[in-house]
Amino acid sequence: MSALSEEEQLDSLKSFTKKYGSAMISGVLIALIAFFGWQWWQKKTLAENQMNTAKVQQLMDDAANAESNPNAFNDLVATADKIVKDAPDSAQAIQVQLLMAKLAYDKSDYAGAEKALKKVENSKVKDEGLVSILKLRLGYAQLAQNKYDEALKTFNLVTESTFKAVVEEARGDVYVAKKDIENAKKSYQSAWNELLEQKQDRQILQIKLESVGVLVEDADIERPILDTQVDET
Repeated sequence: MSALSEEEQLDSLKSFTKKYGSAMISGVLIALIAFFGWQWWQKKTLAENQMNTAKVQQLMDDAANAESNPNAFNDLVATADKIVKDAPDSAQAIQVQLLMAKLAYDKSDYAGAEKALKKVENSKVKDEGLVSILKLRLGYAQLAQNKYDEALKTFNLVTESTFKAVVEEARGDVYVAKKDIENAKKSYQSAWNELLEQKQDRQILQIKLESVGVLVEDADIERPILDTQVDET
């Protein structure tokens, strides 16, 4: 397999991210949100938390109507803002803004997603997992707007060790967008090493590594996911 030039590496990764990027990011983050958010709520028994959780559940149920009904969406915004106002440092406040950000993100309204997440950016909730998800989602909303330096700063705020691989991969995505292939390779490789040690799924990351010209061997993956050979025709 021939080595790819930096321009060919960029074209390869851009093609991949254009086709799969939004769905991949949304899917991973929504899964993380669901895990950490609901785990946190299930452990709480105080009446106040139960009441706030019920409000969030209702908001999630109502979100299905928001896409086709502008009035419903405005009502969602008002309800989410009230939850934040009433309990700014609660997990529920973060959860509703994550939901509002997802609705905005699904419409390619990345500025709206960033605005929603910034409403709880300085939350003092004692849940590092949920705060980390918030920062990751915010960073990707900034990346989608080509705010590369802001995105890097946001990702650097995620210090929870559980998210080390995710953060390194996110940094790599920013560097690719900045056409800084060397730093993208370093970040992706760091993420790969972490996932390899944790024995976590890494097929998507393998694609990203191959797209910047780094072929990695993985006994758990029978063959490369992405053929990086360039069609000369």
